[in-house]
Amino acid sequence: MLLNRVCGIFIHDVMDTNYLAVLKLLLVGILATENINVESVPRRPSVALCNETQLLWEMEVCGEGFKREMAYVDPQNWCNLTHFISEYHVFSLCTETNAGRINCYWPNPLVESYIIRIHKHFFSNCTLERVILVDPPDDTLTILILIPVFLTLAMIALVVWCSKRSDILA
Repeated sequence: MLLNRVCGIFIHDVMDTNYLAVLKLLLVGILATENINVESVPRRPSVALCNETQLLWEMEVCGEGFKREMAYVDPQNWCNLTHFISEYHVFSLCTETNAGRINCYWPNPLVESYIIRIHKHFFSNCTLERVILVDPPDDTLTILILIPVFLTLAMIALVVWCSKRSDILA
């Protein structure tokens, strides 16, 4: 009966039951918030923003180390990954570690643009020769065209023949 007389409002049996449920939730909410200590509520850690200036500086540091290591590799071997795979791995690990250390995700557009600049500097002449596509010989091409055509005609003939002989096959 106490819940039915909240704030001096008498709830009749005719009133909506949702009104009673909302009032009960309001009362429980008021009672529950009185017992909560605000200092005991854990706060979310503040999210540090990515310092893009420091990120670019760190990418330059990583790139300079990679350039120093690539100076020991003969330029004729720059297109052969086996000659500099460990140097490239160190460069990639350096960019990823430093980006994470300054709270930047990796890869991001700044890191990607720097890596593209490194690739253009060292690996711009490493494109493979284009493969020239050639048509197959005429005999092979004719066979490849005629087989599906004859199979299609054979399937059509089989369907027509079976539909005419449906009384025997059923």
